Amino acid sequence: MSAIARLYRGENHYNFSRAWRFGMVLSSVLFVLSIGSLATRGLNLGIDFKGGISWEVKAPNTTVEQTREVLGPLGLSEAKVQVLNKTSVRVQAPADSVDKQNQVRDALGKLAGVPAGDVGVSTVGPTWGSEITGSAVRALIVFLVCILGYVTLTFRGEWKLAIGVVVAVIHDIVISVGVYSIFQFEVTPATVIAFLTILGYSIYDTVVVYDKVQENSARVGVASRMTYTEMMNLSMNQVLMRSINTSVVAVLPVLSTLIVGAFILGAVTLEEFAIALTVGLTIGAYSSIFVAAPVVVWMKEKEPRNRQLRDRLAATANRAGSSSTGAEDAAVAAEGPVTADVATTKTKVATAARATDPQSYSRNHPPRPRKQGKKR
Repeated sequence: MSAIARLYRGENHYNFSRAWRFGMVLSSVLFVLSIGSLATRGLNLGIDFKGGISWEVKAPNTTVEQTREVLGPLGLSEAKVQVLNKTSVRVQAPADSVDKQNQVRDALGKLAGVPAGDVGVSTVGPTWGSEITGSAVRALIVFLVCILGYVTLTFRGEWKLAIGVVVAVIHDIVISVGVYSIFQFEVTPATVIAFLTILGYSIYDTVVVYDKVQENSARVGVASRMTYTEMMNLSMNQVLMRSINTSVVAVLPVLSTLIVGAFILGAVTLEEFAIALTVGLTIGAYSSIFVAAPVVVWMKEKEPRNRQLRDRLAATANRAGSSSTGAEDAAVAAEGPVTADVATTKTKVATAARATDPQSYSRNHPPRPRKQGKKR
């Protein structure tokens, strides 16, 4: 069976537990870089958050360089200039440029060849931006509390699964905002809306894994031959293709919006929204595998029941490994160098069979009869 067929059937054997260490190290580095960038560089807040004044006029075939040349004598050569849909020009400047409002309108009107009255002007105070930020923070806190309770109730009081979801969500938010800080992407109301949107996707992808974990939880018990880590690894292999399909289906339309709508058609609002969604969806898909899962495993393996199970299975494996000595080793030595490898292989197979299913092995391989001693 091909690897793709096994992937679709959920019969993969990828060892995610080895990759978890690398993932946690990478996440820690990205988390620290994001916090450091936010502390030192901050965010490139748009006019809606820090306040300012904006001019907009229809000026086909006008470039950013031409607009900056007109604004240079007014001391606004460093103002933010955008060409919208290749037909309009938007200029944004700090709030202290209000006294130059009429001068900029006249300059942009001459550049576009229209009366100054056709140049639209809008002023935004910083108070409105702070209200948006406060509302977003309050919505995020309520959202996390509700998710904590919902996941706990859905998975029968497994609050540790809910903690894994919350840690993954915080991870996604901090690193997504950190990407905006590192690359100095502008933060607009569309960015905030996109960030709040991706939280639902991040939780959905994690809950898909948790649902399979809950289904396989019966495998972890007193008579089980599987630790909680192995059970989580099995569950992730079983839902890997579903997670991949979910991520691809979510990212492809967003990339289409970013490439076609923003880069080809020049829709700035679509660009702001699509960049935030692309960053958030990518990090959310990553965190469901490399953040939420190892956090839950780390907490669950500390439970006395799972710790005793892990110790019991380790002791059983050690006894199975030591049982291959004695008579079987003597038989290998007696058979000589030609058949020693074959005998060794048989010994390993028998040892593995005993370790996997001791009862079945004892039924199929009855004990050797004891030799009767000579009567004196």
